[in-house]
Amino acid sequence: MSIDLTRPFRGSAAVASGLLTSGQLRGPRFQRLFPDVYAPADLEPDLALRSAAAAVLVEGRGVLAGYSAAELLGASCGPADAPAEVLLLRMGGQSYRCTGLRVHRDAVDPAEITEVGQYGVTNPVRTAFDLARWVPTLREKIVAVDAIAHHCKIALDDVMRLRMLHFGAWGGRHIVPVLRLATPLAESPMETRIRIALHEHGLPAPEIQFEVEAAGRVRRLDLAYPSVKLAIEYDGDDHRKQDRAHKDLLREAALVRLGWTILRFDAYTVYCHPARIARTVAYELRRLGYVAA
Repeated sequence: MSIDLTRPFRGSAAVASGLLTSGQLRGPRFQRLFPDVYAPADLEPDLALRSAAAAVLVEGRGVLAGYSAAELLGASCGPADAPAEVLLLRMGGQSYRCTGLRVHRDAVDPAEITEVGQYGVTNPVRTAFDLARWVPTLREKIVAVDAIAHHCKIALDDVMRLRMLHFGAWGGRHIVPVLRLATPLAESPMETRIRIALHEHGLPAPEIQFEVEAAGRVRRLDLAYPSVKLAIEYDGDDHRKQDRAHKDLLREAALVRLGWTILRFDAYTVYCHPARIARTVAYELRRLGYVAA
């Protein structure tokens, strides 16, 4: 079996094959991520790398799950410092107690497992099902399910069917409340966080990805109350790049000419002051004369 030293690998296998010496393995070229699992030192030890390393650690005994599965499926939704998550396929057996690793033991059907590159991961529906059970807060549960539903194009009804298949599974009671508020229309976790902040403070649900024709182009708004032309958008770091900021100014000017009010919220406000978002939106709805349908 060939060993690729450009991504996570088992140190013992690399030494046994003659690719490295023990001294080279412990030297500055490599970083140790988990017991006997190493990666090049110049790779950022982010969730994607930790997850790949965890897959090497449990190869043959488990698969990536939770935030790790979402990361490899292209639906990144976990905190930057989240531990890698694995789901062991056999009850009992080896126990993994490692910093930066979270181990789950649960019933899983082989049909609920897929592969991303060389790594086994829970498939999108099973990943959404697990995160809806495992994530601590309702808001972040919905963030995770939204991300997977949007990026992996799954039907939320399939998550409910999986809940019935695994009826009685730990945390299954959370599935219905999460699915009531989840949507595949949300295009980013921050957009979902803003939407749920509005819900938690009793505001009416906005339209998601509402389209407006302005200056000869169709513009999509993250969240909108079309009846009073109020738009709510996440102001992420990419919006501060010079070319993107210029496009945003032109876009916003076109919308303002049509009578739209644009509210923008940055990451600090979204994470730390969701009530402030709700108060600001509530004030603007009153000012603009919003009447619930």
